[in-house]
Order: sequence, then C-alpha cells, then structure tokens
Amino acid sequence: MNRLHPLSAIAYGLQYGFIWLWIPMVLVLVLGGIIDPVSPAWFPVAAPLGFVAGVAYGIGYYYRFEYGITPDTFDVASGVFARRSREIPYGRIQNVDVRQGVFQRLFGLATLSIETAGGGATEATLNFVSESEANRLQEQIRRRTADAKDRRRKRESSPAEEREPVDETGEITTESDETATPTDTEHSADPDPTVPSSDPTESRRDRAPTYEPPRRRKLFDLESRELLLYSFTSFRPAAAAAVLGLFFIATDTFIELLVTIAQPVGGPESIGEGTTTNYGVLTLVSMINGIVITYMLSVAYTFATYYDFRLGRADEDFVYERGLLQRYSGSIPVEKVQSVTVTANPLQRLIGYAGLWVETAGYGPDSNGGSQSAVPLAKQGRVHRFTENLTDVETPKFRSPPTMARRRYLVRYSMIAAVIVAIFFGIAQVTALDRWYLAAIVFAAVPPAAHLKYVHLGYYVGEDHLVIRRGFWSRRTTVIPYYRIQTVSTRRSIFQRRLGLASLVVDTASSRTFFWATPTIYDVDLEDARGVQRASRKRLQSALRERARDDDLGLSVDFT
Repeated sequence: MNRLHPLSAIAYGLQYGFIWLWIPMVLVLVLGGIIDPVSPAWFPVAAPLGFVAGVAYGIGYYYRFEYGITPDTFDVASGVFARRSREIPYGRIQNVDVRQGVFQRLFGLATLSIETAGGGATEATLNFVSESEANRLQEQIRRRTADAKDRRRKRESSPAEEREPVDETGEITTESDETATPTDTEHSADPDPTVPSSDPTESRRDRAPTYEPPRRRKLFDLESRELLLYSFTSFRPAAAAAVLGLFFIATDTFIELLVTIAQPVGGPESIGEGTTTNYGVLTLVSMINGIVITYMLSVAYTFATYYDFRLGRADEDFVYERGLLQRYSGSIPVEKVQSVTVTANPLQRLIGYAGLWVETAGYGPDSNGGSQSAVPLAKQGRVHRFTENLTDVETPKFRSPPTMARRRYLVRYSMIAAVIVAIFFGIAQVTALDRWYLAAIVFAAVPPAAHLKYVHLGYYVGEDHLVIRRGFWSRRTTVIPYYRIQTVSTRRSIFQRRLGLASLVVDTASSRTFFWATPTIYDVDLEDARGVQRASRKRLQSALRERARDDDLGLSVDFT
C-alpha cells in the first residue's frame, strides 16, 4: 500500500487545524452562558489548543490514508479513529480524473478522483499525489478497467459449457491453478516495475502485470479562435451566482459604487436623496452594469475552463484535457454513453457554430451530472460529421408537430403577456406609475415567439436511433440509440387532450436531467405519439437482440 505525497500532511494539518480552531471557542462561548467559572477570557488559550489538536488529527489522517492497485480492485483505506476500507472493482469504475490547481501545478502535484458507474459523487479521492503518480494511476486503472470489461464480455459471449469454472469466492479456477505448486506460482508472477514496493515478499495480489500505456489518438483540438468564440457566445450561470454572492457580501460597497457610476447620467447624489427620475436612472444603469459584469465574468470563466481543450482516444475511452488555472484530465467511457446532443444558441447558429455533448450513465464532471463536453465549439458541418461518425446515425429528416401546436403556443404566450400587463396594472394602483397600458407591447412578441418555438421542434425515427430536436434559446438535437432507451412514456395535459395532442418522453440512464430536461417530443398528434412509442419499443428489442448476438459497443470511437 502507498501513501499520499508528504505535502498532503501539511495540507491536512492546516485544513483540520483551522476547522478545529473554532471548536473550543464555541464550547467556551456556550459553556460561559451556563457555568460561571467559564469566561470568554479563555479564548486565547482555547483557540491554540484547538488548532494544535486539528493539526495532529490532519497529520494522523495522512499516515492512516493508504491506497494500492491490485489485479482486481483499487483499494483505499482511511480514517484515524473510525477505519474505512474500500475495494473498488475495476469493472465498476467509470471515470478517473486528474485535477491540478494553481498551487498544485507549482509544486508538481495533482488530485486524482475515481467515479463509479451509477454514482452521483466521487467514490475515492487522492489529494496531493505527485503529477507522475497521478498519471501512472490514471493509465493503470484505465487499462485494468478495460481489461476487466473485456473479460466480462468474453465470459458473457462464450457458451456456458466452455466457460471457466468459478469457485465460491467468484475467482476463476482452472486445472493448472489447482495443481500448481507455490514455487511455480511465485516464478510465474512478475512484479510490475512501475508499482513502487518496499516489500520484496509482497503477495501476488499486490503485483500487477507489466504493460505499456495506451497510445492516444488526437481527435479534436479547440483552436484559439474557437475558444474565443465559445467564450463570447456562451453564458455560465455560475457567473450570475458569483455576482449575486459578491453583492450580498459587500452590499454597501456595491451600492455606493453603482450610485457613483449613475451620477454623471442623472442618478441620485446618494441613497435617500433624489427624485423618481433619479432612481429610475440608477435602476437602469445598475441593471446594465450588472449584465455587463456578469457577462464578462462568464467569458473569463469559460475561457479559463476550456483553455487548451483536447479530445483524444485511448483504447475504448475518450480522453480529454482542459483548463488554464485548474488543469483537468479525464475520460469518457464509450460503453457508458447514453446519448449525444448537439447544442447551439441563437448567436452560435448565426455564425454557423455548434457544440457536442455526450450523456453518460452516472457521474459527470462538468455539471454534477452525467454530461461532458466532447466538442465545446466548432463549425456546424464539422460537429454534424462528428455526430454521424460517433453514432452511425443517418442524416435525419425531421418531422414537425401539427400546426395545431403553434396555435397552442399562441394561446400560451398570450396568457403570459396578459399576466405581465396585469402585474403592471397592479403596480400602477399602489404607486405613481402612469401609462401602465404601455406594457401591452409585450403582445407584439407573442406571434414570433410561438412561431420560433414551433419551427425548432422536430423528431426523426431512424432504423437504429431516435433523434429529437427542441429549443430556440438553446437548441438541442439529441441522438439516442434505441438500446439505450429505458422508458418511453406518453404525457397529456388537459389542454393537450382537448386538442388531440401528446408529448413523448424518452428516458435514458443518464443522470443529467436537473439542468437539461429529459428528451421530449412535444405536441404531436396522439396517434403519431403512440406510433413512435410502438416503433421505439419494437426497435429497442431488436437492438438488444442484435447487441447480445454481436456483443458490440454500438458506438464508434472514430471521430475522424
């Protein structure tokens, strides 16, 4: 078993030291209100004691944290008082990601994270290992994971009578294993020279077969022009959250700054001194500045996140690297891919660009879901070719919903516009707001909004894939192999039943449904929805039988 880098002892010591610093201070504060002899004057003594105890615990955590590679599992043992040992089978490992922050890159360190299939969080994290050790572990675990899956597929595809016998512990036994002597076993197992070991008599379980790292094939590089376009044409909600957080932390400072900026264009001299017009100018200027600041933060965040983005292929996995301040390196297992989505907002469509995302079953590093960017931004034709090569889907010929759906959107958006006018009318009754009726101009946006929503909806029922297109502000075209479909359900609201329409919800094993809605075919005729449902069910069964016979991954790993 191996330990983390020695610098992790210092990091853990400081981390727990500052956490435990507050424990005795809180105890003194609480006990001071209950027991008279306890006084807040004990703070100068209690705080250092808590810090020293935390540092001791952090150093103990470092010495009690061990990890190791075995032929069948990746083992992690941790805990100072409550010991926890984990054996992670390679067949369940989905992603092995390496992350480097600014501090870590300066000292040649890295953090390695292991995610398992179906998990919503990291299964094991190795903080502060050397960069070379992180890369070695990443390559070895990835290779062993691929080997475990290959062995499983071979066992599942071989006839029952030809399968190797398995003992009660689940290990494969052969006649040669039963008759082998200890001497033969020792000489037949060669230690892996790449695995550090201080014990020359370590067991066979701790030894690993020698292999060469897989050759990576470059599939996509994000060019400088594409990176800038992607940064300026996309928006990150995290930027808005950051601005709101800074505003609540330093509210007074922000208000003074906004008042100062608004004064030259007619804003109030200070809060509490000014007319209604002055405050209107302040509100408008503050909104504009908030939007500009949020947008620039989003540009900077996107640029730093996808700087030097590279996508490649290693064995049966896609591997990627990205990041300026924090460098990420991870993998996208091909066999875990549930669907492929082409995304483009109006500005990106205007300049002829699009992005490509893949949905995986389980944990996804980009958004705490099962989604990962394969191509952040590229020419639409190039992205479409990537998609066709990745999924082997034929060029889709989309079917649009009936025109009745457009009438439904007209009614829906008209109701929203009426609510907006009613809100302005209510404000006018309790304030000095005049001409509230000017809010009725929102009705002018109803027809184009209904039309744009309608024309961006479509679906295609192919031989091996179901393709769904929806969305105007963020148009998403999702390609779903039939064998990845979990359920296909028909949903009808009260209004849809009156119009004879229905929506078809296609669910896969992907966990990213919180940020992106489940792929849905909206507002099609009821009979068409039922026809698509029957066709999807029938082709799902055919795809499963064909995959069981051919034992194929179903997705090509050749973008080019």
